[in-house]
Amino acid sequence: MTRTYDRLVTQTAPGATPGPAAGPGGGLPAPVPGAAPARPAATAVVVSGQGRTGELLGRAGTWYRALPPRRRDVVQDAALALSLAVLNILSLLPYQSRMHPSWLALLLVAGQCLPLAFRRVAPVPVLIACGALRDTYDALQFGYAPLPLAPVIAFATVADRSGRLLRWTTVVCAAAGITWSQTLPGHTQPYDAIVQYFLFGAAWVVGTLNRRRRVALAAAAARAERAEASLDAAAARAAAAERMRIARELHDVVAHHVSMMAVHAEAVGALLPARPEAAASSADLIGSTARTTMTELRRLLGVLRFTDNEAPQSALLTPVPSLSRLDELVDMVREAGLDVTCEVSGPQAALSPSIDLTAYRILQEALTNALRHAPGAVTTVRVTYEASFVTVEVENGAPASSLPQVPARLGPAGPGYGLAGIAERVASCGGSLTLGPTADGGFTVTTRLPLVLSPRADRAIRAGSFRYMLAVTTPRSAGDGR
Repeated sequence: MTRTYDRLVTQTAPGATPGPAAGPGGGLPAPVPGAAPARPAATAVVVSGQGRTGELLGRAGTWYRALPPRRRDVVQDAALALSLAVLNILSLLPYQSRMHPSWLALLLVAGQCLPLAFRRVAPVPVLIACGALRDTYDALQFGYAPLPLAPVIAFATVADRSGRLLRWTTVVCAAAGITWSQTLPGHTQPYDAIVQYFLFGAAWVVGTLNRRRRVALAAAAARAERAEASLDAAAARAAAAERMRIARELHDVVAHHVSMMAVHAEAVGALLPARPEAAASSADLIGSTARTTMTELRRLLGVLRFTDNEAPQSALLTPVPSLSRLDELVDMVREAGLDVTCEVSGPQAALSPSIDLTAYRILQEALTNALRHAPGAVTTVRVTYEASFVTVEVENGAPASSLPQVPARLGPAGPGYGLAGIAERVASCGGSLTLGPTADGGFTVTTRLPLVLSPRADRAIRAGSFRYMLAVTTPRSAGDGR
C-alpha cells in the first residue's frame, strides 16, 4: 500500500533519468561530475477531501455572515430543528420492529421538530404544530416515545417572545394538553407526569428569564443612546459657548488697538495742514499701535496653535491684565485725546483672578466706547472697594461739539459686541450690571462684582474658559481690549 501511494504522489517525468531508490537512510543520489543536471520530477497534485471541506465551510461562513439578523435566527433554528429530528429518529430505530407502521412513527417524531425552524418568527403557531404532532403520536399509542424536547423548546419560546395574555393562555392550554396526554394508555407510571410537568416548568422559567434579560438589555441600550445624545448635545453647547468666548477674547485683544488707530488717523486729517508736527506725532502713534496689534495677533495665534506644555516660557511670564495696571490704561486713553479722571476709594483688597480680569476688561471696553462715541467728553472712572464687593463705574458726558466726530465710514458696520461681552463677563462672575444714557446726554456703565468667587466657580472659569487661558498666556499692552 505504501509503494502504491508513493507511485501516485511522485512519478518520474518522461525523459528523466531515474535515480536509485533511497536507502534506509533516505539519502538522495549524488550528482555525476560533468553530467547535465537532472530534470526535476513532476509531482502530481492531489486534492484532499479535508481541503475541499474547509473550502465549503468557508463559503458557508461567508454566506451566513452576509445574512440579515432575522434570517440568521431562522438558519440557527433550522439547524436546531434538524438536529432534534435526527436525534428523535435515532432514539426510535432500536424499537421500530415493535411499532406498526414504523414509518409513520418516525415521520411524526421527526415532523414535530421541523417547525422549530420558525420558532422566533411565529412562536405560537410553532408550539401548536409541535404539540399537535406529539399528541397524535401519543394518541396512536406507538409507545417508546422520546422526550418532548421540541414542544418544550417551543413552549419556552412563547414564554420569551409573547405578550402577557398570550403567555398565560399558553400555560393553561399546555397544562390541559399534558393532563390529557397522561390519560391515554401507556402513561400509567407517576414519574411520567412528573417528568412532563418538570420539563415544561423549566422551559417556562428559562423563557421568562431570557425575556427579562432582553428587556433589560434593550432598556440599557436605550439609556446609552439617550446618554450619548445628551453628551453630543452638551458637547455642541460647550463648543458654541467656547466659540463665543474665543470671539469675545479676540474682540478684547484686537478691537481696542484698531479703535486707537482710527482715532489717530482722524486726528491726522484734522491737524493737517495747520499743525504738521502734531499730525506727525499722531501718524507715529498709528504705526506703533499697528505694530503692537500685529505682535498680539501673533501671540494669540500661538496660544491657539500650541498647548500649555508646548507654549514658550516667555509667554507664561507676561503681565496679566489687572486693576493694578489701571493707571497704564488711563494714561494710554489720555494720549488718544480723552479727558479721563480716575478715583479709587475704599481699602483695596485682593481679588480673585477671574474677578480682577473681568473688572479690567469692563473698564477697558467702557473707555474705548467713550473714546469712539464721545470724543472730547469728560470721563470719570470710579473703583470702589467694599467689604465683599468691588464696584467699577465709567461715566462720560456728552461729546464736545467743537471736536470733529468719527466719520461714518469708520464707525461699526453693525451692532457692536462690546456691551454684550461686558454682560457675559459679569454674568459669569455672578455680579450685577447697570448701563444706559444719563440725563445730560452722556453714558454710564456700573458693575458690582464679588471680591472672591467660590473655589469651584473660580476653577470653572479659570480652567474651562478660553478667555482666562488667553489672559494668562498672551502678552498685552496697558490699553489693549475692545
